[in-house]
Amino acid sequence: MLQVVDLSVRFQTPGGSLLPVRGVSFNLQRGDSLGLIGESGSGKTTVALSLLRLLPRTAEISGRIELSGEELLGLGESELTRIRGARIAMVFHDPLAALNPVLRVGTQIAETVRAHRPASRKDSWAAARDLLRRVGLAAEEADRYPHQLSGGMRQRALIAMALACGPALLVADEPTSALDPVAQVGIVDLLRRLREEGAALLLATHDLGLAARLCDRIAVLYAGRIVERGAAAEVLARPRHPYTLGLLRSLPPPLGSRSDARLQPVAGSVPSPWATLTGCRFRDRCPRAESDCAAAEPDLVESAGSEVACFHPLEAR
Repeated sequence: MLQVVDLSVRFQTPGGSLLPVRGVSFNLQRGDSLGLIGESGSGKTTVALSLLRLLPRTAEISGRIELSGEELLGLGESELTRIRGARIAMVFHDPLAALNPVLRVGTQIAETVRAHRPASRKDSWAAARDLLRRVGLAAEEADRYPHQLSGGMRQRALIAMALACGPALLVADEPTSALDPVAQVGIVDLLRRLREEGAALLLATHDLGLAARLCDRIAVLYAGRIVERGAAAEVLARPRHPYTLGLLRSLPPPLGSRSDARLQPVAGSVPSPWATLTGCRFRDRCPRAESDCAAAEPDLVESAGSEVACFHPLEAR
């Protein structure tokens, strides 16, 4: 359904050229789910926004993005408007910023309905109330403004808006990052149910636990490039790239466990997008780096059931 091939994004700025995403490729089938994971600055949100062409006009996007065989990068704004919301929709990480603060929630959902299918104001309002019920809210919440809802309720309302026209692909960017644990559980259950109903899900998150609960496959991004990809259970249980292992070791033990293991965060930080680097971009933070890591950047190749971009991957266990 979705095929992304060699996606790269470049920004021309007064300070120079930025390349936050480099040669990213992946695909999604109907009902499939893929998690893009990595630290802040790894390129997850840039990839997600690229799919809907929501990046600033200064962004230069190259490669290929096909949705059900239709190439999106060559479409004009009017054609993109036809696709956004109807065939592909996005759930932003901050619903308070994504929702219009001066319009009732129901009005915003109803407008989305009317934008993509013929419906009277009465029918679109009824559809908005039905959508709110579908995501676990009372229909009466349609009359409220965003600031009158809790964070979890706003996120559900935003998901209701994304589902207004039954898109085949849902792109979720850190959908639970601003929510309390109880609200997070509700959103996870909702997204899982939508997957079971046939929607494909692309999840951009730094939360490995969230990716494990929602995704069949995982792609690990570092400095704008996929460094490991495979089945979620395989990648999380037997990581091959040192960066993936570092992310896992940075996680605290489950609440209530008796583990006294100390956290082992990845040393250093993601390189600046302005930095001119050669070789493997992770080598300055990698405990397994050798001289050959500075000479060239490793390709993403199949290794023990997954794909890994590393000259010295971890042994398969």
